[in-house]
Amino acid sequence: MAEVQREIAGEKSKPIFRNLTADDPEPEMTEIESLCVNCGKNGITRLLLTKIPYYKDIVIMSFDCEHCGFQNNEIQKSGKIAEKGIRITLEVKSPRDLNRQVIKSDYTSVQIPCLDFEVPSGSQKGEVTTVEGIIERTISGLEQDQPERKKQHPDAAAQIDQFIEKLQKLKSLDEPFAMIFEDISGESHVQNPNAPLKDENCMVTHFKRTTKQDHILGIYEETSEDTLLKPIKEGEYTLEQIEGEVLSFRTNCPECNCPCETNMKMTNIPHFKEVVIMATVCEACGHRTNEVKSGGGIEATGVKIEVTVAGKDDFSRDLLKSETCHMEIPELELEIGPATLGGRFTTVEGILVAIKEQLSTSTAFTGDSNDPETVKRMETFISQLNEILQGKRKVTLVLDDPAGNSYIQSLSDEGLDSGLKITKYERNFEQNEELGLNDMKVDNY
Repeated sequence: MAEVQREIAGEKSKPIFRNLTADDPEPEMTEIESLCVNCGKNGITRLLLTKIPYYKDIVIMSFDCEHCGFQNNEIQKSGKIAEKGIRITLEVKSPRDLNRQVIKSDYTSVQIPCLDFEVPSGSQKGEVTTVEGIIERTISGLEQDQPERKKQHPDAAAQIDQFIEKLQKLKSLDEPFAMIFEDISGESHVQNPNAPLKDENCMVTHFKRTTKQDHILGIYEETSEDTLLKPIKEGEYTLEQIEGEVLSFRTNCPECNCPCETNMKMTNIPHFKEVVIMATVCEACGHRTNEVKSGGGIEATGVKIEVTVAGKDDFSRDLLKSETCHMEIPELELEIGPATLGGRFTTVEGILVAIKEQLSTSTAFTGDSNDPETVKRMETFISQLNEILQGKRKVTLVLDDPAGNSYIQSLSDEGLDSGLKITKYERNFEQNEELGLNDMKVDNY
C-alpha cells in the first residue's frame, strides 16, 4: 500500500533492502504482535530488511516480551536459494580467528573434528555470531541441564563435564583446531579479517546438492507437461535466427530485490565458443548487471590462464571470465572467488576496473565500525590497483577455471604470445564436486 502511495505522489520508489547508513537513521521497520513461547502472552516481533556487505539481503528479526522479559533474535536470508551448497573449513590459530564474524543459516552444521563433535543442521536457528560465540553457545547448551543430570545420571554428567572442559580449552588456543561449516542452502559466511587479501586460514568450496537436500530446502522439479521446456527440432531455426533473438524475462534485482527485467542473447566469441550474455536493469535503484554464461557446457579438462599485465596492449586483450572461474593476482596476494564478479565478457582493463570499483564502493571496509588498520589496508590496496591501471606496475593475472570455459585473447596471429600461458589440467574430486560432476552411483554387491 505504501508503495502505491509513493507512486501516486510521484516519489521514486526506494529499494526494499537498503544499507544501514547515517543518511537513513530511521530505517523502515515492521512490528508484529506475536505469541511468546515462554509465557504464552503476546509480545512484539520487529522485522528489519537490510543488506550485509559482501554477503546478501537478510531479514533481521527481534522478539521481545514485556510480560516475562523473554527475548529472541534471528536472522533469515531473503531472495532465491543459492544454486550450490557451501563448505567452509576454518583453521583457528589465534584470538583474531576466534573473533571472526560468522553468518550461519538454519541449515548449517558445525563440526569440530579434533573433538569428534558436530552441531547438526536444523538444531539451531540462523544467527550472526563469532567463532568464540559458537563455542560459548555450545557450552551453555550442555551446562543447561547439568544439575538435574548429575542427580539422575551422574556418569553421563561426568562425561559431559569432561567434554565442556575440552571446549573451554579450545578458547585458550593451547593448540590450533579446525571448525567446519557445511550449509546445503549456501548461505553461510565467515569473515576474512585480511580482506581483500587472501585468507590463508580459511578454505571455501561449493558442492551440488542431492535431491534429498533439495527437498529439505523445499526445492522440487516441476514435472507438469505445461512447464517442461520443449527442445528445438533440428532445422526448425537457423543459427542466425537463434543468435539474433533477444529473450526477455521477469526477475528480481540482485541489488534491491525489486522486480525488473533481464535480457538474454546468445553470441559467438571468435576463436573460442558460444556464450549467453545476460543484462539486467533495475528502474527502482538504477542497478545494472552484465553477466556471461557458457553456452557450450563443461569442458573435459580445467584451464589455467596466466597473462602478464604490463601496459596498454595487455589492457586491450579480450577476456571471458565464466561463472566458475577463480581469479588471482599473486603480486597483490589477491584471490577472487567465482561468485564475486560472476561471469563477464570484458577486457583485462575492464576486469581490473570492476575489481577496483567493487572494493571502493563496498561499505565492508569504509564503515564507522571498522578499525583504522583495515581501512588503511584497503586504501593501500586500491592505490596498488591504480598503479597497475596506470601502467606503473607489472603484475600477473591468473584465471583458474575448472570448467574450462574462460578465455584471454592472444596478441599473436598464430598461437600464444610471450605474455600469455595456458595450461589444461585434470580436475580433482573437490573441483568435480563444485561443478556437480560427482553424482554418486550405488553398485549392487
